[in-house]
Amino acid sequence: MGPLVPDIISPELNLILGLLLGIAFGFVLEQAGFSSSRKLTGLFYGTDFTVLRVFFTAGVTAMSGVLILNQLGLIDMDVVYINPTFLKSAILGGAIMGLGFVLGGYCPGTSVCGAAVGKIDGMVFVLGGLFGIVTFGELYPSILQIYTANSYGDLLAPQALGISQGQFALLLIAVAVSAFVATTWIEKRVNPESESFRFPRQAHRRAAAAVLVLGVLLAAWPDRKANLLGKAADAAYQRAHPIERVTADELAFHIMDGDQHFVPVDVREAAEFAKTSLPGAINIQPAAMFGKEWRDVLSPEQNRKVFFAQDEADATRAATLASLLGYKNVAVLQGGLNGFTQTILKATAPEQGLPEVEQATYRFRARAATEIATLIKQRGGVKPVRRIKKVQGGCGS
Repeated sequence: MGPLVPDIISPELNLILGLLLGIAFGFVLEQAGFSSSRKLTGLFYGTDFTVLRVFFTAGVTAMSGVLILNQLGLIDMDVVYINPTFLKSAILGGAIMGLGFVLGGYCPGTSVCGAAVGKIDGMVFVLGGLFGIVTFGELYPSILQIYTANSYGDLLAPQALGISQGQFALLLIAVAVSAFVATTWIEKRVNPESESFRFPRQAHRRAAAAVLVLGVLLAAWPDRKANLLGKAADAAYQRAHPIERVTADELAFHIMDGDQHFVPVDVREAAEFAKTSLPGAINIQPAAMFGKEWRDVLSPEQNRKVFFAQDEADATRAATLASLLGYKNVAVLQGGLNGFTQTILKATAPEQGLPEVEQATYRFRARAATEIATLIKQRGGVKPVRRIKKVQGGCGS
């Protein structure tokens, strides 16, 4: 499903699961009191901070879950859609939504929750939201410059702050715990009937301590991608975990034979691959192997994945990384593309009087040079780079 690695949920089941999650989400909102406009607007008067607590809890839970899944290699963050940041537009939109929240008592998601349980004000708010959507669509061409003002692209908060994702997680958790403490203190002084008076103190303190410990662990957890890339490039690790080598002659034979279970993997930059590569080669950047984009190519154990680059060292790092990621039956082209070119494509005739085996080897290479050169010319345009569509979604509120 979506960005999960591997695809353990089929597209058909994905729709059913989405429906069930939507029902559960609405149920939780209603149980939290989000169908009541009075409870929601209590946030602005200091009488009820349930909204803030729920959203902080949801944010911390989702953030922690995503970070843990990412560190375990169970989610592909490259296909998770990140809303582009248009700073001025976001500020203006936030002001408009905040004003609507204060006046109407709902945000888009909670208005649907209120309407679903028969609240007339929720129904009116939903109708107003639909009118706003239609109006926005009609005015879109004229307000496009405002809508896309001050673009920062797919900016993430950790990037903007210059810290790691784990450090940001700890920071957000600390802010959330502090907000829980502060809002409870405010509620007790503003609203004598606040539910804060009935909070189980010891349970809340233990929960706060546990979530802070989680934040520290996330901040201290080494980045999985950087760790594996470093290990794959480490010469000592490569010697301790050698990758099988495939000779230029062997690769040439399988190319000429059209062996579908022999997969040449070109790990060079896309620009170099576009200029020339071996017949049937697939261009996979090492960093792309962390996601799900190429799993169908790299996962089948019966396929022999022969990694190559201009030289052998770059291919060795990529093949070692593939092995660390759990892919089987990986190999490296001995001598790299340079070696293949000299051995096969530019094969030189042996001296007279040499053993028959060397004469036969040259005859094979000469034939391979002709056939493979023809295949390279027929290669035509480069195969398009595969890109998995980013998964979009989220709460409208």
